[in-house]
Amino acid sequence: MKVFLLLIAFSTVVYSVCAQQQQSLDAIEKEGFNAGKAPFENELIQVKTSSTPMNQEEALIDVILDGTWQMVEGGSETERLSKTWTNTIPVEVPGSVHSALWKAEVIPDPYFGQNDSLARKESFKTWWYKKEFTVNGAVNHPKLVFGGVAVHCTVWLNGKRLGEHEGMFGGPEFDISKYLKKKNTLIVKIDPAPYLKGTVENSSAFFVGMNVGWRKTVVFNNVYGWHYSNIPSLGIWRPVKITNQAGVEIESVFIATEDTNGQMNLEVVLKKVSSPLKGELHVKITPDNFTGESTSFVYDVNSSAQNDTLRFSFKIPNAKLWWPNGLGEQNLYKLEASFLPKNNKVADYAQTIFGIRTIEMAPLPGGPYFDKYNWTFIINGEKHFVKGTGWCTMDALMNFSTERYDRFLSLAKQQHIQMLRAWGSGMPETDEFYDLCNRYGIMVMQEWPTAWDSHKDQPFDLLEETVRLNTIRMRNNPSLAMYGAGNESFDVAGKAIDMMGQYSIELDGTRPFHRGEPRGGSRHDYNVYWGGKHIDYNLKMKADFWGETGVASFPVKETIMRYLPDSEKNIWPPQPGSDFTHHTPVFNKMNDMGWLDRCSGYVMPNDNFDDYLFGSLFAQVVGVRHVLESSRARWPYCTGALYYKMNDNYPAASWSCVDWYGAPKPLHYFAQDAFAPVASVVLFDQTDFTTSDWDNYFPVYLLDDKLELANKNWEVNVRAFNHDLVEMKNMRFNEVDNYNQVNKIGELSLNTQQLRSLPLLIVSEVKVDGKLDYRTFYFMNFEKEKGCLLDLPKTTLSIETKGKTVILKNTGKFPAVGVNIQCPGQADKFSVSDNFFWLNPGEIKTVEVNITDNVIANAWNVE
Repeated sequence: MKVFLLLIAFSTVVYSVCAQQQQSLDAIEKEGFNAGKAPFENELIQVKTSSTPMNQEEALIDVILDGTWQMVEGGSETERLSKTWTNTIPVEVPGSVHSALWKAEVIPDPYFGQNDSLARKESFKTWWYKKEFTVNGAVNHPKLVFGGVAVHCTVWLNGKRLGEHEGMFGGPEFDISKYLKKKNTLIVKIDPAPYLKGTVENSSAFFVGMNVGWRKTVVFNNVYGWHYSNIPSLGIWRPVKITNQAGVEIESVFIATEDTNGQMNLEVVLKKVSSPLKGELHVKITPDNFTGESTSFVYDVNSSAQNDTLRFSFKIPNAKLWWPNGLGEQNLYKLEASFLPKNNKVADYAQTIFGIRTIEMAPLPGGPYFDKYNWTFIINGEKHFVKGTGWCTMDALMNFSTERYDRFLSLAKQQHIQMLRAWGSGMPETDEFYDLCNRYGIMVMQEWPTAWDSHKDQPFDLLEETVRLNTIRMRNNPSLAMYGAGNESFDVAGKAIDMMGQYSIELDGTRPFHRGEPRGGSRHDYNVYWGGKHIDYNLKMKADFWGETGVASFPVKETIMRYLPDSEKNIWPPQPGSDFTHHTPVFNKMNDMGWLDRCSGYVMPNDNFDDYLFGSLFAQVVGVRHVLESSRARWPYCTGALYYKMNDNYPAASWSCVDWYGAPKPLHYFAQDAFAPVASVVLFDQTDFTTSDWDNYFPVYLLDDKLELANKNWEVNVRAFNHDLVEMKNMRFNEVDNYNQVNKIGELSLNTQQLRSLPLLIVSEVKVDGKLDYRTFYFMNFEKEKGCLLDLPKTTLSIETKGKTVILKNTGKFPAVGVNIQCPGQADKFSVSDNFFWLNPGEIKTVEVNITDNVIANAWNVE
């Protein structure tokens, strides 16, 4: 026996030593990139900062060419370079060809009915843009800069052909010092969207018969016919300007956190335009969204080079950290840099917003593993489970306004989202997106625009330019947490992905890069939807890290009515080829309605539209919320969950929790509960217990991201109700050994009679010092008697508005189940702090709203 124990001890020691020597997949892949040094692996200049006020030189004024241009279809180069255009329509820049056509009533609303087929035709035509503008005064070394054009363009200024460019995520740029005049004409030819029918090498059979032209260029591909939308995007979609260059240009600025005490590293790249690199570099840092002190330094530059890269190390005193949503404040700083040449010529100026934060990746328990990435997030020195969702390119017609971004990202913040996966079927996101993520505390897993091995087909030079330009553009954002090569590729080797890994080091070096997603411990799973598995499958799923999973549903009724013609609004069931069936994931060409019918049918009988919609929406809730809760409860063995997804590119049945118009589905609110910083959750591994022949014990967990309740008087109360809304069980838990972020505090026990109630309803709540802090409810046993969730004893509600709040009271004698507040006609704009909740008899609840006019209250069992 002693020998056996010694052998066990020896083998344990050997395993431990081997584990310590084992490299993670991150480290193994990093060696394969053959990258040079990261910016701050080079020698740094140590500088001391001062609180002495420093005035910064103002930026040179650029000539902004955004606004209304002229647009016309077709025609020869000779015709279009003539001075007179006829039959033009106005087009906004930034914007799209399709938006201009819609606004000018050339095409009908592309989001309505099946009008997308009409809009799609316009994607395969040639479009010409023209802007006439005047420049008053001299412009130093003018450069014409396009922020992004979809997809291939040719540019003329004052009749001079400047060149052409392909790839929509940055560029082109042209030196126009020889061609700029006081009065100017700028013409841009936009070629048709790429079209390639069928499939290509390395493409999935999923795309057979579809337009896979996106695999031969660099675009966001989810508008090419496989993801709700079949309107390939065209247009000048990012700002256009003429830059006014100084004699010495500050070409780029990169600032990164060395440690959470405020030790920072800064890289400034200077470029000689017309003056030698001799002068003073002034750097000033001031709080951006909080009150605090400024700090600055001056550095003398004396270089004979054409370009010079300066790298500094310095400390920001009394540093205030940037934290993800729910873990702390999102403190931001503004960095301003000016280069003042000694020859007294025009100074250059640059600025950027940044945050002081560190994000490190540690191995999963027992690691590191050679076949797994380091998936444990260490944020500002603290390990945390990461709560998140997928992010879809926001609009097929490229409406990327700040207001539209804010609608979705503010809802993400409300949902306690800490990370968005901007996946490879989308795009390197815009500055407006990142600015809001910085301010809302939402980290971003940014993938490059490749998917399903498309990196093997896409032109390398286009991908290289995209990665290089956008890494430099995005890297100062504290919200940017990691880079990824793309979405669901099977072969993640090759020149293109190696380049992405190389640039992640050489242009950044402060963030991890993953060759693919899913990979190295992350998981995607849609077996409940595409695989035809029962919805119970999702309640049993496990992963080290969830990159994607979900269940599709239709949008809320108000949204559906917006895209259906009157002739379809009272027809049930929907007919094949109808507009209702068209607005599905793949336009009902892959049995979409069959999958959606099955999921809805778990909950409701599907014999009328309202029941069908209820079933669809709440099957999605069941299929997602339990995954989120069980994943949090498995921490640290599961380190994060990014369910699919936050938003859509087009109005349709989809996996999103907020539809294209901006109207939240019920999932938004149940995910908000599942991701609450303090939550009490009950775990289930199935949805139906009506045939149970034995008692069941359901684990109960108290989750506390920041250990807020560690030294407080807390109690978790779990209650079970039957179909008559009679309380069958009431269990209280108020202690646990070694309080942590995840605490198993006991089990809810139910006998066979209690388990067989149709439905079975369970309420879980947290009280702190006797006051309600958190509540959620579960609904089980809904499948055997479909519709039983709406066949509960009735109650009544009263509603009162006061300021920006709504006060609800359950005035009946039964609990109110699924209480929800709606604002008819405003679903896409209405925001409410909580929805679809449980309200005890006589209980009053106050919620915050952004609109109070015509607000109504409802519940599953309201009279």
